[in-house]
Amino acid sequence: MARLALLSVSNKTGLIDLARSLVEEFDFEFISSGGTAKALKDAGLPVTKVADYTGSPEILGGRVKTLHPRIHGGILARRDVPEDIADLENNQIRPIDLVVVNLYPFAETISKEGVTLPEAIEQIDIGGPAMLRAASKNFAHLTILCEPGQYEEYLQEMRRSNGEPSLEFRQRCALKGFLHTSSYDQAIAAYLSSHLTPTSKEGELPQQYSLSGKQLQSLRYGENPHQSAAWYQTGTTSTGWAAATKLQGKELSYNNLVDLEAARRIISEFPDTPAAVIIKHTNPCGVALGDTLQAAYQKAFNADPVSAFGGIVALNRPIDAVTATELTKTFLECVVAPGCDSEAQEILAAKSKVRVLILPELSSGPKETVKVIAGGFLVQASDDVVADTNQWQVVTEKKPTDDELEELLFAWKVCKHVKSNAIVVSSDRTTLGVGAGQMNRVGSVKIALEQAGEKAKGAILASDGFFPFDDSVRTGAAAGITAIVQPGGSLRDQDSIEAANELGLVMVLTGIRHFLH
Repeated sequence: MARLALLSVSNKTGLIDLARSLVEEFDFEFISSGGTAKALKDAGLPVTKVADYTGSPEILGGRVKTLHPRIHGGILARRDVPEDIADLENNQIRPIDLVVVNLYPFAETISKEGVTLPEAIEQIDIGGPAMLRAASKNFAHLTILCEPGQYEEYLQEMRRSNGEPSLEFRQRCALKGFLHTSSYDQAIAAYLSSHLTPTSKEGELPQQYSLSGKQLQSLRYGENPHQSAAWYQTGTTSTGWAAATKLQGKELSYNNLVDLEAARRIISEFPDTPAAVIIKHTNPCGVALGDTLQAAYQKAFNADPVSAFGGIVALNRPIDAVTATELTKTFLECVVAPGCDSEAQEILAAKSKVRVLILPELSSGPKETVKVIAGGFLVQASDDVVADTNQWQVVTEKKPTDDELEELLFAWKVCKHVKSNAIVVSSDRTTLGVGAGQMNRVGSVKIALEQAGEKAKGAILASDGFFPFDDSVRTGAAAGITAIVQPGGSLRDQDSIEAANELGLVMVLTGIRHFLH
């Protein structure tokens, strides 16, 4: 008797080629539902409709098609259990050797603008996941294929094994089946959760949090050569870095991607003015605004040219020729921008190893951040609060000028993205010194001021956390700092305020802390 395959796919890519090979090379017969049966018939391939095979019509507008004992009995029967074989014979059920199923495009549907909840609900597949799970469970006796990318691999396996795929191959296919249904269910759960009337406090995270991803690329290694690593994409629609276009350069590394994301977060703070960010080890070594993109990049580079060597550059405007020329003057690992004109591409091609990426949506990032710890993971809402100077409090006798307030805002936005303890010294919308990740705030202040040097005179200073003592205020004033922005909140805030008044400084409290660990 010919072998039986059940074909029921939403994505019909490669379907006809697979089916034709199954018939011509391996003597398969098909049962199929709906559009799959029509596609096979139109291609001149013999097929039996599921409704004709089961003797039960499709009902409820197609909601019930394959949920029938003749289908699931044929999938779940164990060929080495006599009672199962007897059940098949007594109920006139043929064993199914191959199940080819992929699911309704739920994720693609909800990604479209204006999709209603009822429309989304109709794209929740029921029969498909049931067949996928059943076939995956019974991999000892049949094969499940859930992605068009598996078709050629299956055919090669059949040719290599005389029509009997190995148990190991079938088990790998079963794993893909369960992973497919798992990610599908997670997408549905996340969507329904977002469309429920909140019963918890605003901003409270769900009691159950799921994260699923599909490997996009195997990476050479992780942070160090002895650590394996891979890049995963969440969702079925490419977004973020998965949607970026690489114009040139070597393959992206784990560290490249981590640094690129850090650069994206900072550059997204400055949508209105040409801006440039240079990142080293997730911290900015130079950030600047300019009248032109070239001017912004030159200012950012000159802020710390030593650290900029081998850095990651993010630009918030399409790369033009003059900026591209500046970019080629030093060794860089990566450059990302929302666009790049043709002349700039030709110039950058001279540095063929530099990774140049185009990411139009630089401002789009995750709503939560996740960190793995022993025995679990931590989830928090992303620190995407927008700074509002109208909410700031000037606590000193001396008040900031409009220009000083703009400078304070610039430094505060940068400081938000520096590893805590974080200090940023800036002037003319350009970072002059950055103190990052020190074990005490005094150390970060000293590093930032030392890096700024003489340029600290007349500059401003931003701190991501409050000053527990007035020593940092006095150190800043001695270096020439004229204004300070910090969150406040220390029991000894008044000591710092009094020191600022004594030294003739401006001090502004934001009321918001930006620790970054």
